[in-house]
Amino acid sequence: MSESKSSILHKISPSKIIIPIIIGLSVVGYMFYKDFDAEAFSLITFSWYTILFLIIAFIMMAIRDIGYMVRLRILSGEKIKWISIFNIIMLWEFTSAITPSAIGGTSVAVYFIHKEGVNLGKSTAIVLATSFLDELYFIIMFPLMFFIVSGSQLFLISGNNTLDFTNKYFYFAVIGYSIKFVYVMFISYGLFVNPKLIKQILVFVFRLPFLRKWRNGAIKTGDDIILSSKELKSKPFKFWIKSFFATFFSWSARYWVVNFILLALIFGVPDYLQNYIISFNEHILIFARQLVMWIMMIVMPTPGGSGFAEAIFSEYMAEFIPVGFVVLMALLWRIITYYPYLIIGSVIVPNWAKKVLSKK
Repeated sequence: MSESKSSILHKISPSKIIIPIIIGLSVVGYMFYKDFDAEAFSLITFSWYTILFLIIAFIMMAIRDIGYMVRLRILSGEKIKWISIFNIIMLWEFTSAITPSAIGGTSVAVYFIHKEGVNLGKSTAIVLATSFLDELYFIIMFPLMFFIVSGSQLFLISGNNTLDFTNKYFYFAVIGYSIKFVYVMFISYGLFVNPKLIKQILVFVFRLPFLRKWRNGAIKTGDDIILSSKELKSKPFKFWIKSFFATFFSWSARYWVVNFILLALIFGVPDYLQNYIISFNEHILIFARQLVMWIMMIVMPTPGGSGFAEAIFSEYMAEFIPVGFVVLMALLWRIITYYPYLIIGSVIVPNWAKKVLSKK
């Protein structure tokens, strides 16, 4: 909230969709050029099953957004109207899609909520609570999936059941998970134990010469944590359980998208390729790998992880996809889970910005 209105509106400018689209489509175009198999593509026949599973994949994304909306409704104490909640979520996702994954839409989400009539302290508390719950999901689910499917399967290590520490995916995941873990511990202590100490630490750290230019922002963050702590400490345990379940269903629905895209492709190929039909255990492994991919994306500097996401998906999911369909699968995945937010956001932003500019 220390940023000016013009600065925040500049961050969510619809013109920014061009960069992630160019990056993503360039990578997909290169992969098509390198790996395109005309014979394999000629085998695709779209059946009713194909259409059905693609529709279900879109439904999973809709469930994901509904889960987000329900959570925001809970966190706001049911003070925000449903249409306003929808606008906030779409603006939030749009901002996440046009900024690097490590920044995401959280950086301006306080502004979105505040402009829907919620006071500054409560808006800050809501955003920090959503961020905390999102990261808590990953903190819990990553080790759980690691235990269920084993490290060797999770990081594409064949031939043995031990983890190879030279594996590149392992290091991407560890770095991303470490960032999330430190963040959750930091926010947890600040929100529920000692917010004033967190502010003091921030102020001390940002006195360092190479960090000094961000000192005012660090002070503001410390103030936000103190405000949020007062707001959230009084919430009952039931409040957090309901909020976390909404978070759990939201993120889990997102990760089932790939499973249904795979089923759509499998039912669209000839019978002799039906051996790619996957078991329940393999579905769990696909789910787990998507979770790991999302954790990896936090270390990527491109908007929404564009380029990296398409490339790593093609390699990370290749063993489950019929030969020649990897690139198509990666493109379908991004069309369903990423590009719609660019389109919806670019439609909502102008009207929402007009409404904001009309207010003092």
